[in-house]
Amino acid sequence: MQANIWETLPENFTILAPMEGVTDIIFRQVIAHAGHPNLFFTEFTNVSSFASEKGRNNALERLEIAPSDTPIIAQIWGKNPEHFHMLAGELEQLGFSGLDINMGCPDRHVNAAGGGAAMIRTPELALECLRQAREATRLPVSIKTRLGYTYIDEYREWLPKILHEHPAALTVHLRTRKEMSKVPAHYELIPEIASLREKISPSTKLVINGDIKNLQDIAALRSQYSNAKVDGWMIGRGVFENPYCFTSHTPTQAQLFQLLRLHLDLFDQTSKATLTKYGHSLSFEPLKHYFKIYVNNYDGAKELRAQLMQCHNTDEARNLIS
Repeated sequence: MQANIWETLPENFTILAPMEGVTDIIFRQVIAHAGHPNLFFTEFTNVSSFASEKGRNNALERLEIAPSDTPIIAQIWGKNPEHFHMLAGELEQLGFSGLDINMGCPDRHVNAAGGGAAMIRTPELALECLRQAREATRLPVSIKTRLGYTYIDEYREWLPKILHEHPAALTVHLRTRKEMSKVPAHYELIPEIASLREKISPSTKLVINGDIKNLQDIAALRSQYSNAKVDGWMIGRGVFENPYCFTSHTPTQAQLFQLLRLHLDLFDQTSKATLTKYGHSLSFEPLKHYFKIYVNNYDGAKELRAQLMQCHNTDEARNLIS
């Protein structure tokens, strides 16, 4: 039987947060090159898309993985327990080390569909989705969520409901859905949340997420809350400030340009593979969202970014940065 990936990770392990429109197969390979976290998550995949004939190819495309971004967890979302069962049963053969259920995404479209953070408001349905997923797979099942939907103190009822199901891991983004990312993460709640985990499900790995940008931030939080047992730390938007955030390295602008060239090369390779396998190539436009990661904080950066935004393909972008 496959080992539980969460039990094999080192103390204070690191994870690249799942970010929609960001942590696709291309960008994960870029981050693996810059500095590999202990664990990757995919963007989230809609279980109902996978369950439909029309949406299955799109779901499978989102679940493509590369050798460099393993070990990796598939993050899934939805509100139909049967569909969770269906997709969970397929993930092991796709090469994943676990699956994570998104119960924290604040996107209004996802919430309107009953998924993401909206599951905080339908706890019995959320738990049934968890149970159905776990029944269908040998992979460890984990949860990523927020403190609450509207109010901070919702976590006092919400998190114990999850913990009584003994998930393999629980990642808590220390904000509510209403707060989005507009306020600082509530780090002061780490001791109480860690205590809840210890009392209810000590075997569950606890991961903290929110405003963590690099290893220095992790070290500071570990020091400040040294009496609270936290197993892992998830970095999200920190990769936009430094794609080497899982290391202690501060890159030069030349190294960032080199990383951008790698990103462009991987885009072309993936686009060609996608055309062969799924019958379409990748759109260049979404790639532009990444330019600010590599071109910033030096004289002329703003102007170069503006020129890059006018490019229509990777060759034009390469010519500009050369």
